[in-house]
Amino acid sequence: MTTISRGAAAHLEHVEAPGAMLTKAAARALAVFRISLGFVFLWAFLDKTFGFGYATPAERAWINGGSPTKGFLSSVDIGPFEGTAHAIAGEPWANWLFMLGMLGIGLALILGIGMRLAAAAATLMMAFMWFAEFPLAQHTSSGKPSGSTNPITDYHYMYAAGAIALALTYAGHTWGLGRWWAGLPFVQHHRWLI
Repeated sequence: MTTISRGAAAHLEHVEAPGAMLTKAAARALAVFRISLGFVFLWAFLDKTFGFGYATPAERAWINGGSPTKGFLSSVDIGPFEGTAHAIAGEPWANWLFMLGMLGIGLALILGIGMRLAAAAATLMMAFMWFAEFPLAQHTSSGKPSGSTNPITDYHYMYAAGAIALALTYAGHTWGLGRWWAGLPFVQHHRWLI
């Protein structure tokens, strides 16, 4: 197996040699996945902010006084954190953290910058949402079927795992600003920002 140094990882999209860790096609596929996953987060931010009528109707949009967290967290009826979810539903600090997280993760993934930080934030956010939906439970607190189709590997897990894989493969360097970002002196001194 060919190993590639950290410096060479910045140029992975140019590697086509047999046995190389990533081919040009693989780097491009990761770039498409990165941009697509980033848009999942960015779209959630935009729809909740402006109420485009998909998950959020215009009258419940954040700019119209709606709460991005109230609907989801107040409807949690499952798991050990049901009471906690209800307690923080609609709190201004929860709304701001959630929305800034969605915006930051979405932009970082789409632009290909701050991938490690975006992966950590996405993992944390998805973990909180996984616990709120608690797919381990087969029944809600009222005894109804929970609708869980898989107790462990659901979309929260997949989004988090995907963000981690993108950060670890320097996916922001292909069709993104990752290479430029990684070369900034401040980022060079604070490698966790790559």
